[in-house]
Parts: sequence; C-alpha cells; structure tokens
Amino acid sequence: MTTTTSPHSMDALIRLTDVNKIYETGGIRFTALREVNLQVYSGEFVGLIGKSGSGKTTLINMITGIDHLTSGEIWIEDTAVHTLNENRMAIWRGRTIGVVFQFFQLLPTLTAIENVMLPMDFCNIHARADRSDVALHYLEQVEMGEHAFKLPTELSGGQQQRVAIARALANDPPLIVADEPTGNLDSKTADAVFSLFERLVDEGKTIVMVTHDNDLAQRVTRSLHVTDGRITDDVTIH
Repeated sequence: MTTTTSPHSMDALIRLTDVNKIYETGGIRFTALREVNLQVYSGEFVGLIGKSGSGKTTLINMITGIDHLTSGEIWIEDTAVHTLNENRMAIWRGRTIGVVFQFFQLLPTLTAIENVMLPMDFCNIHARADRSDVALHYLEQVEMGEHAFKLPTELSGGQQQRVAIARALANDPPLIVADEPTGNLDSKTADAVFSLFERLVDEGKTIVMVTHDNDLAQRVTRSLHVTDGRITDDVTIH
C-alpha cells in the first residue's frame, strides 16, 4: 500500500532511501545508482562531485523526477516523488524545484523576461497581470534587469546562465538543483555565478549542485563524492 504522508520523523528537505537505478539497453543492464541513502536539510549548499559516469547526474535526475528510480523511495518535503505520475510530477516540479542546466536551455524565440515567466505560466502562479513584474524582480536579483527584453542570442553565456537562474527562482521554490551550472563558463563568470548561488543559500534556499570544479567544490557547505553509483564520502565543509 502506498502511503500519502512521509513516514520519516526527520525534517530533512530531501530523503532518499535505498535508491537504485538500473538502465537496460539492448539486453545490457547498467546499474547507475546502488543503494543510495541521503538526507539534505533546508539551507544546505551541497556539491555532488565525481568522475564522468559516476552517477551524479542520474542522482539529481532522481531528485527532480526527470528520471524514475528502479527501486527505493524519494521524498521531497512531504511528497513521495517516486509515486507521482507524469502530469502530477510536472506540476509538483514546477512549484518545488528550480532546475539550472549547464547549457542554459532558454527558449531562443523568447526574451529574457518571457523565459522567466514560463514557469509561472505553466504552474499558474501569480496573477497573470503581475507576472512580468515578478519576472523583472528576479532578473534584477541576478543583475539582468537591464537585459530583460533581449533574446538569448543577444546575451553572453554568463548572462544566459543568470537568466536561467532567474527562471529557476520564478516560482520561489525551496530547492534549486543545478547540473554543472558553471561548466560552460569562463573562470571569472563561473565565480560570479557561484557567488550568486552562495547569496541564495544565505537567503534560505537549498542548493544541490553537480560540479567538476575542485576550487568551487571547496566553497559549498557539504560535499558528496559519488563513485560507481554510490555516495562514498560525505563531508561537511563549513
């Protein structure tokens, strides 16, 4: 029987219990995650670190519901993510998680402000007449207010990533999940984007971020090393 309330007494924002993910292609089975148990608490800045193919991206795809686990349980706040169907998953994700990708994934035919308004439109959050003002507020938070009406092709990579972060914040989700958000940026721009993440954590957001950058990895509050689909090291840095 599927429970509708969390069986956990801890108030962790994210709870993974015995999570496994197995891919099958052409009769070949590949285990991407093996018996992963994890708790992440509100206000943490967690870095996922590991070699390519170690399971980092698979892990965050489980947390965001972009992919489905093979076995185990995933709870975000009081939602059993592993029980949601596709329609419920999409609405839940739009309200609960802001996702930031390495390659920005802005819609090229929409201006910056229109890209930020998309999650509001999809989840029907904020009055329609207020959405442009709310979107402009988030663009100003990431120092992109003056570029609100530019298309992505008119922006640099760092500027596009800032717009993508504003879009992730649009519905004021408690959790931001980022997959190599600085991987496509030069070191100076990467540092500026990372500083923005640090400020968001100071303001109460929880961030789980995949990174290959060892210098940036030292600036998170907690680092998780992923090896062959397992969390092999869990270090609180500060």
